[in-house]
Amino acid sequence: MGRFHEALAAPGLRAIAEVKRRSPSAGDLRPDADPARLALQFGNAGAAAVSVLVDERFGGSLDDLRAARAATPVPLLAKGFFTQEVQLLQLKVAGADAVLLILRDVDDQRARELLAYARELGLDVLVEAHDADELHRAVALGAEVIGINARDLTTFEIDRSAQLELVSSARPHERVIVAESGVWTRAQGAAAELAGADAILVGSALMRAPDPAAKLEELLSRPLVKVCGLTRQNDVDAAVEAGADLLGFILAQASPRRAQRVLDVPDDRLSVAVFVGEPEETDADLVQLYRAEPGRVRGREAALLRAGEQVARVVDLPWDEDDPLHLQRAAAERGRVVLAGRLGPDNVGAAVAAVRPWAVDAASRLESAPGIKDHEKVRAFVDAAR
Repeated sequence: MGRFHEALAAPGLRAIAEVKRRSPSAGDLRPDADPARLALQFGNAGAAAVSVLVDERFGGSLDDLRAARAATPVPLLAKGFFTQEVQLLQLKVAGADAVLLILRDVDDQRARELLAYARELGLDVLVEAHDADELHRAVALGAEVIGINARDLTTFEIDRSAQLELVSSARPHERVIVAESGVWTRAQGAAAELAGADAILVGSALMRAPDPAAKLEELLSRPLVKVCGLTRQNDVDAAVEAGADLLGFILAQASPRRAQRVLDVPDDRLSVAVFVGEPEETDADLVQLYRAEPGRVRGREAALLRAGEQVARVVDLPWDEDDPLHLQRAAAERGRVVLAGRLGPDNVGAAVAAVRPWAVDAASRLESAPGIKDHEKVRAFVDAAR
């Protein structure tokens, strides 16, 4: 296992930031992209690795890889369409730490030969799959790093739902999993993370951004911000405009903020259905499930679920009670923590500093009345949480 594998296997969601001037599907992205400058900036912005397109169809070349290698110590992934050993040797000499192997382009025998030669050269390999059959092939070939591409390389269409299901199905195989393509927002990166991805590979979103390194920092930044207790579509729209990542809808009968249903949420954000006791059927992306507690609207303990599996712990206050040790209790939790409990614009900054949560969750202190959001408070909360 080389530096590329080790960088992606580190805790937390990692990112491979990609340098490409154009793409066959979108045309020119950043024709004047400077690979040396971008590689350095991406490394400073938190990229675990940098991907460099060396194929002329993407406006790339081996010189771009050499320039990036001279500029940064961050592991470099060479991307292109590689089917011959001599290509891997050229990439190694030019400074690559890892290479892309697209299973669509090679049969299993050729893939085994290329994987074996890459090991001889000391190169990691990102083995790319697009469907369940290719994922099975990647696992059978012993691939240690598997990329699951949301983009169909024939039609260039993006199918993130299918990608996330493949990512989830890959988890039992205990490989490093990279979700490739289709990540434009923090919530989309989080969706890949919760499905089981160790890393995301982001190219077009960075290349189209006014400041690519700042966009990378945005995608990786935590905490995520959840605005909960939404009952009106205009409040959902205001929360999205303010920059909320997760939109919460309380479906528990006894709640004063009960929504009739999960309202419309853009594809680049995540919807969360909140239940007490037992979850119901929902088309929400995630479920937040509280324990039932006699005499109260909800219990204190809650879990964030994806497809019925817990992916984060919700640390909340008891219903209508305070706990002076609430933040200390939250800070002691391991894994992903969603911090809730009467958070508002005035206290969320200090809470984030004390707990370093994966996400923060607010409802009652962003309202003008139960279930009715004050849009100024929502904007102030999102800004303060960042």
